[in-house]
Amino acid sequence: MPENHIPEVRRQYETLPYPPRDPEDERKRLISTWLESLPMINHYCFGGRQSFGQGFRALVAGGGTGDATIYLAEQLKHTDATIVHLDLSDASNAIARERARVRGLSNIEWIRDSILNLPSLGLSPFDYVNCSGVLHHLADPDQGLHALRHVLKPDGALGIMVYAAVGRTAIYQTQSLMRLINGAEEDPARKIAATRDILGSLPPGNWFRRSQDLHHDHRMGDAGIYDLFLHSQDRAYTAGEIFDWFQDDHGLHLEFTDVARGRSPYLPHMVLGRKPPDRIAELRAMPRRKQYEVAELLGGDIITHSFYATSDDRTAAYGDINAVPFYFHEPLTGEIVARVFNTNRGQPFILNHENARLSVRVNPGRYGAKLLGMIDGNLSFGEIFEHFRAGWHGQAAAPSNEALFDDLRESYETLNAVDRLLLRHPS
Repeated sequence: MPENHIPEVRRQYETLPYPPRDPEDERKRLISTWLESLPMINHYCFGGRQSFGQGFRALVAGGGTGDATIYLAEQLKHTDATIVHLDLSDASNAIARERARVRGLSNIEWIRDSILNLPSLGLSPFDYVNCSGVLHHLADPDQGLHALRHVLKPDGALGIMVYAAVGRTAIYQTQSLMRLINGAEEDPARKIAATRDILGSLPPGNWFRRSQDLHHDHRMGDAGIYDLFLHSQDRAYTAGEIFDWFQDDHGLHLEFTDVARGRSPYLPHMVLGRKPPDRIAELRAMPRRKQYEVAELLGGDIITHSFYATSDDRTAAYGDINAVPFYFHEPLTGEIVARVFNTNRGQPFILNHENARLSVRVNPGRYGAKLLGMIDGNLSFGEIFEHFRAGWHGQAAAPSNEALFDDLRESYETLNAVDRLLLRHPS
């Protein structure tokens, strides 16, 4: 049985609440969390049909200083939804509560406890449970997952973040280094001082120095340094191990979405980008799980695995004539997207997306650019296709719905893979 460091973990977050937040900052900005964007939850977890009213319940399990809690509560403040924030640290809870007070949020319930005690708390079941950055700090992460599922509705959804093994390779080398250097030292301040000293003197060949652009926690002050390099209980997973755990052991359907990049870093053809190898067709034909394992090793820069887990596949379906497509995460318009996708006048072109760290070859299809230009967030695919056919001037018959879906597919899948094009139901 793994050693249980929960008392030590609690002491860490009482002394160094994480992430460090100043509640007064709520007066000038809202921190968004990737998994908690309601349109994303709706698209991946509820088939685009969730209204987030009618008693919607969300739990933030291990909510820390409140990023996910505040973001959910702000989005849901004009509904009758309830958000429950649970964390074992009084200091972290105090910061989260003050942030909510400053922002004027009254739709949050507060619980000071461990996620392992969820089955005994008598809580009503939840539609959505967020657990970000928590399971990998438990002695038995699977016990934590069982606790989360105990309070989840059968048709509810989990939003999970755990550390990724490949992208954190240098972190674990540095953790080992600091254990050797700090030895039996127990004073957190002295351990942090020693870590700062070493980080400032790393030679050019050190793996963390060579990959530190992947990480930012050590720039967030003492709490960030301790959480990254000195944590008492920290493990990471490969994509394959996530499938083993959540899919094979628990029978859950997974939808991965890396922060700002969607599932693109899990797709070999998108990781390889401009100059794919001769075997790219073989890689794209692999089962989804194997593609994800290959891409994680190819890219090497996934530092956390963020994903939704549901009892079955509930992603809003491409090919549904009633689905409403809409652009998301950036102020994109149909006009802008159409112009980009018509760069090479209907021929394959290189799509560059700086925010998603993406450069990939895309075939926009014969009609793709024009169809993308008609997406306004209000029209369904059926309405878009009807408008398209109304302006048809070809000698041949106008293309059917099926033909238009096929023509648009690669463009849709590319934009959806970076979570810039999502679907919802008209209701």
